[in-house]
Amino acid sequence: MRIAQRIGVVSSIGTMILWIILVLLNPYIHERAENDVIINTLFTLFVPACVALLASTIKKPSLMFIAFVWSLPISLYMTMSPSIFKLFGVTSFMYLISGIVTIREIRSRQKQRIGF
Repeated sequence: MRIAQRIGVVSSIGTMILWIILVLLNPYIHERAENDVIINTLFTLFVPACVALLASTIKKPSLMFIAFVWSLPISLYMTMSPSIFKLFGVTSFMYLISGIVTIREIRSRQKQRIGF
């Protein structure tokens, strides 16, 4: 597995784990998360993580960039929280890094085929 794939897989799985902690095991609230919070974060954090995982496995940087842009607003919001959920910003940024590295790897392989 190449480095771009590893970055993408680790960041997407990390986001999924963080989302589960946020919704089910949140140490900062002592009650169940409200349904609107669960649904909003599902579609703004968990689903983009699934897209990023798919993008990593099929080596599609465009999907990785879509996952990055999709998750960026709420990830930036979560970055401002004084908790473990700051890591959402890190995992979202890792989507961007994975997409860029994937493009570089694809271009590098194309140059090797051509003989440059």
